[in-house]
Amino acid sequence: MEPLGRIGRATVDVLGVLLDSDQPRWGLEIIKVTGRPSGSVYPLLDRLEHAGWVTSHWDDDATRRGPRRRMYRLTADGAAEARRVVARAGARAQAPLRPRTAQ
Repeated sequence: MEPLGRIGRATVDVLGVLLDSDQPRWGLEIIKVTGRPSGSVYPLLDRLEHAGWVTSHWDDDATRRGPRRRMYRLTADGAAEARRVVARAGARAQAPLRPRTAQ
């Protein structure tokens, strides 16, 4: 598994959605839950998959109508790292603001 060079708020949001379920999630579902645009979510999922944090497969449910879904799931190592990333982001969000000093 490769480390991610840059972890922004969108990455934290997507990782949080993937952590919230033990079942695979599909791209449009992640977009709806995070409120992020598809132009952010799909490239991010691709980057996570190339880094080894996420695996994906096509859903072959023949009983469901509509286009096939690409299903995403965290790898074991990806889930462990995602928990650290999300926890760190949560701690930063709850930290009190420090006043800036004049320079």
